[in-house]
Amino acid sequence: MDKAQILVASNRGPVSFSISEDGSLDYRRGGGGLVSGLSSVAATTDTLWVCAALSEADRKAAATAPGARLDLAGFDLGGMRVRMLDIPDDTFTDAYTRVANSTLWFVHHMLYDTPNKPRFDAAFRREWQGYRDYNGAFAEALLTGSADNARVAVQDYHLALVPRMLRGRRPDLRITHFSHTPWAPPEYFRMLPAEIGRELLEGMLGADHLGFLSRRWADAFLRCCEAFLRVEVDWSKRTVEFGGRIIEVAVHALGADAGNLRERAAAADVEERRAALRERVGDRKLIVRVDRTELSKNIVRGLEGYREMLRDHPEWHGRVTHLAFAYPSRGDVPEYREYTESVRRVAKEINQEFGTADWSPLILEVNDDFPRSLAAYRMADVLLVNPIRDGMNLVAKEGPVLSDNGCALVLSTEAGAADDLGRDALLVNPYDVSETARVLHRALEMDDDERRARCERLVERASALPPSRWFEDQLRALR
Repeated sequence: MDKAQILVASNRGPVSFSISEDGSLDYRRGGGGLVSGLSSVAATTDTLWVCAALSEADRKAAATAPGARLDLAGFDLGGMRVRMLDIPDDTFTDAYTRVANSTLWFVHHMLYDTPNKPRFDAAFRREWQGYRDYNGAFAEALLTGSADNARVAVQDYHLALVPRMLRGRRPDLRITHFSHTPWAPPEYFRMLPAEIGRELLEGMLGADHLGFLSRRWADAFLRCCEAFLRVEVDWSKRTVEFGGRIIEVAVHALGADAGNLRERAAAADVEERRAALRERVGDRKLIVRVDRTELSKNIVRGLEGYREMLRDHPEWHGRVTHLAFAYPSRGDVPEYREYTESVRRVAKEINQEFGTADWSPLILEVNDDFPRSLAAYRMADVLLVNPIRDGMNLVAKEGPVLSDNGCALVLSTEAGAADDLGRDALLVNPYDVSETARVLHRALEMDDDERRARCERLVERASALPPSRWFEDQLRALR
C-alpha cells in the first residue's frame, strides 16, 4: 500500500469512551470489519478517520483533544489518526435517530408497517435538514487539511450525501462510498418523497466508486438510478453515467477476521463463560443465535420456529437447549423497545409451555457480553441466522469459524451471506416459521461427519475475504 492520504468517514468510530467513577476517561477499541480493515493499512498510510461522538464521554474526549483529534490527546489508537465530531444534539437526533435509523434503515430493510408508517410531513422535512447538516459537518471535517488527490472512503447510509458535497468543492479527491446495508428495490424506494430519493442517489453518485455487500443490493441501487434519475446504466460494466462522469458500482463481500477471532475466543474470559454455559446446559444439543434486538434480525419468528419444532418433535424435549443472546439495540426508537418486549414475551411462553424442573428449553439473555457470544459460537451444534433482510450478517461467518466441533448453519435466504454460504448452509425463508422448524430439526439430526464437512467448507468461504482485503480492494478501485 502506498503513502497516499486516506480519509475515512463513518458515524461510529474506532474507539468509544466511558467515564470512570473518579471522572477520568476510559476507552476501548471498537470491533467490526471497518476497524479491522483500516487497522491493517493504518501503519503504511497517512490515514485520518472522521467519526461522530456518540455519548457524553465521547463528547468529553473530543472537547479535550486538540482540534478534536484523539490521537493528539495521548490515546493509543494503533497508529490511526481520529477526529471525533461533537455534532449538536438536535442535529444528531434528527440525522441519526429520525432519518438514518427510523427512515433510511426501515426503507432499505423494508420494515415499514405501511398502513401506519411512514408519514413524510413538514416535521420530516425539518429532520431531513438535520441529516443534510450532519453530512455537511462530515464534509467540512474531511476537507480540512485533506491533501491533493487524497482517497476518501465514506461509509454507509448515515453519510449518503457526503460524496456529492465533497465532489462539488474538491474534484481532485478520489471518493468511494460503501453501503453496509441492503438497498431497497425501486418499488419500495419510491416510498421516499421524490426529491429526497433523488437527493440520496445524487449524493452517492458524487463518488467515483460505490460498493455493496451483495450483487442483489448493487442491482437494486442501479435500478433506482434508472427509475428515478433517468440515467444510463451500463449493466455489462456495472457503471452509471451521471453529471458527465462514469461511476463504478461493485460488490465487495466482507468475511470474518478468522485469525483475530480465534485468538480472542481462546482467551480466559471466553473459556470461563464456555464452562459456565456447559454446566448450565449439560450435554444437550445447542441451537445458538447471537443478534442485536433489531427488527430485521427476525428473532421472534426464529423463536416461534423453535417452539413449533418442539411441538412437532417431542423427542427433543430435554435433549436440546436454545441459547438466544441478544444485544440491546436502538432503545430510542419506539418500535425497537416494543420488539424487545415481544422477544421476551415469546421466550417466556416457550419456557412455560415446555420447561421442566431440570430443563430450560430456552435461555434468553438481553445484554452485551461479547465473550459469552464467542463461547456460544464455539459450543453450537446449530447456528440460527434468519434475518428478514441483512446486508451481510457476519454472525453467519464468525460462528462456523469458531465452532469447536463443526456446526450446522441455518441461514436466511435474505442475508447477503447467503451469496457466499448458501451451498453448505441450510437455507430458510425467514417468514416461514414452519419451514424454520423443519430445518432446525434437520440440522439437529444431521450426521456428525456431514455437519463437520459442511462446516469446514463454510469456514473456507467465510474467511476468504477478510476485512483487510475488503478495505484494500475498495482503495485499489480509486487508483
